[in-house]
Amino acid sequence: MTYEIVFEPRALDAGPRFLKEDPGGLAMVLDAIDELAHNPHPATSVPYGSRDVRRLYVGDCRVLYIIDDDVIRIMATPLGRTA
Repeated sequence: MTYEIVFEPRALDAGPRFLKEDPGGLAMVLDAIDELAHNPHPATSVPYGSRDVRRLYVGDCRVLYIIDDDVIRIMATPLGRTA
């Protein structure tokens, strides 16, 4: 099964800041998000709160997302530094 990836507006708003601060890191995050369409439970993700919310670690960044039927929603404040 392939999931559709949907970015919430606040997730999109975080992109330009990360592009300016760390373009290579943003590229890695976006590649990892693309992979969620095929594997929504990669080894670098952990449950976060309710059973459908997950936190994905990519380098020193994190992505919060919800698995909802056949859609993965990249949530508000999804791209954040872990350090």
